[in-house]
Amino acid sequence: MSYILGVFTSRNETLYFFNMLKKNGCFCDIISTPNDLGKTCGISVRFRENCLTLARTLMQSQPFRTFFGFFKVSVIHGKQLISRI
Repeated sequence: MSYILGVFTSRNETLYFFNMLKKNGCFCDIISTPNDLGKTCGISVRFRENCLTLARTLMQSQPFRTFFGFFKVSVIHGKQLISRI
């Protein structure tokens, strides 16, 4: 199982990005940001890999100042592997 996280350092921008994805038909939700990702706002947008192109397009359409990055999270044998994409 794997998914993508959109990580921000601002809760407002996290929620705004979440709403943008939902309005464009992407199934997504808000989850707690994994501790491994350091200082963030504490919540992230989780979405499926097939929405990554849409997410990147939306990211370019708005001046997101607190965007920290997109990360792929894979769960293998019960362990989370996180990598920046």
